Amino acid sequence: METRQFQLKDEHVRLCDLLKLAGIAGSGGQGKHMVADGAVTVDGRPESRKTAKIRAGQTVQCHGVQVVVTAK
Repeated sequence: METRQFQLKDEHVRLCDLLKLAGIAGSGGQGKHMVADGAVTVDGRPESRKTAKIRAGQTVQCHGVQVVVTAK
């Protein structure tokens, strides 16, 4: 599994936007479809909220890529 780091610029980022910014999804809309399809987990649990607030210390996984979110 590939691991990527993502540094927050604010307090949180929406899940669909994180998938786009981390390079997993081509767009925020594609990220929303990935979440709706059940392909995304946050901290090891399936996440169905497309705009879930992802904060520093959380880990997101999708399509064999793990994104570790860090503070600014």
